[in-house]
Amino acid sequence: ALALILAVLALLGPRLRGPWGRAVGERTLPGAQDRDDEEADGGGPADQFSDGSEPLPGGCSLVCKPSALAQCLLRALRRSAALEPGPRSWLSGPHVQTLCHFVLPVVPGPEMAREYLQLADDGLVALDWVVGPCVRGRRITSAGGLPAVLLVIPNAWGRLTRNVLGLCLLALERGYYPVIFHRRGHHGCPLVSPRLQPFGDPSDLKEAVTYIRFRHPAAPLFAVSEGSGSALLLSYLGECGSSSYVTGAACISPVLRCREWFETGLPWPYERGFLLHQKITLSRYATALEDTVDTSRLFRSRSLREFEEALFCHTKSFPISWDTYWDRNDPLRDVDEAAVPVLCICSADDPVCGPPDHTLTTELFHSNPYFFLLLSRHGGHCGFLRQEPLPAWSHEVILESFRALTEFFRMEERMKGLSRHRASFLGSRRRGGALQRREVSSSSNLEEIFSWKRSYTR
Repeated sequence: ALALILAVLALLGPRLRGPWGRAVGERTLPGAQDRDDEEADGGGPADQFSDGSEPLPGGCSLVCKPSALAQCLLRALRRSAALEPGPRSWLSGPHVQTLCHFVLPVVPGPEMAREYLQLADDGLVALDWVVGPCVRGRRITSAGGLPAVLLVIPNAWGRLTRNVLGLCLLALERGYYPVIFHRRGHHGCPLVSPRLQPFGDPSDLKEAVTYIRFRHPAAPLFAVSEGSGSALLLSYLGECGSSSYVTGAACISPVLRCREWFETGLPWPYERGFLLHQKITLSRYATALEDTVDTSRLFRSRSLREFEEALFCHTKSFPISWDTYWDRNDPLRDVDEAAVPVLCICSADDPVCGPPDHTLTTELFHSNPYFFLLLSRHGGHCGFLRQEPLPAWSHEVILESFRALTEFFRMEERMKGLSRHRASFLGSRRRGGALQRREVSSSSNLEEIFSWKRSYTR
């Protein structure tokens, strides 16, 4: 049913108008009739992102606050072959990109080993470790020769999409250990307690990361989220700050202004499709949820907002208001505490998130040195597809950016080590000279010697 609803978009997309007052997937770029010419010139995707943005191949732009880390990432992106513009094809349409992403399966699928993690409240989440197919000549991603772990968070609806599996296969080939995090009741994970995970509550993810660190204590950890699942990753990074154990993160087509996104609504085919998928997923747990949720109201809901309110706000045990729910679940509520580089890959023709001038928080990328926005002209929602058999170019860019971050942090540690070594060498020379002076000095100079020792150890 989801495939049938979304397939209509490929035919009716140009005639549909979204809640933002323009056609679904219509780009908000300057000079609509000259878009192709502007793309060849490498211009930025939107006027409001022109200040503080750097042009990249393929008509993309990097929006960020200037820093040494930003220069490192910019150099890596400019060298990336994935951003080179290719020939235009039928895949360039935003609805086709989105449709292929949500509906088409990946062939062949990866081999997975599932683990169920019992949480502190006796709930269950699932971790799918991608173990195959084994690829010869796997590359090592970290400096010490230890493969890095790639934590992948799917969308909030629990659908495992083609691009998520494709990313895991590519990461496995590049030497990572990919693991997919599944929330309670998602993708075959049993719902053993009548509690689901709210939109931006990272408590379950914290326990999963703790377990991953227990299994791979010395391996670097990177994280990637898809679409609406980015709210969970951003909430986790904000709440944990420098204690997140994550080296770098990336968000593909993130939903940043989540409350406005729910309240405004999506174009009706996407709204109905995502809503239907969630109802089908929870229908098997209708009896178990009756004690805590008004299931009749839940399954009669006609929008994503009504569904979210019935599931988490109008509960029978602890009802809360819509305002209170978003005070607790807004993914950007603690964004200033995030201490991990985050690359957000967005498209100007995203038909699900909407135009960038309405949905992206430009001040976040201009003021926070940890957040980087890679804005492209085409790609749809979580699509960014290329001609087969090439993987989505967003996957290539993410893994290349993680490699650049690894090299950057390795160089920073090396420079710190040299500084410490130089300080230790100079300190030893000073101590030697002081000892020689101490042998020939009189007792009246003891106060001066004591002051020098105190300043050295401070």
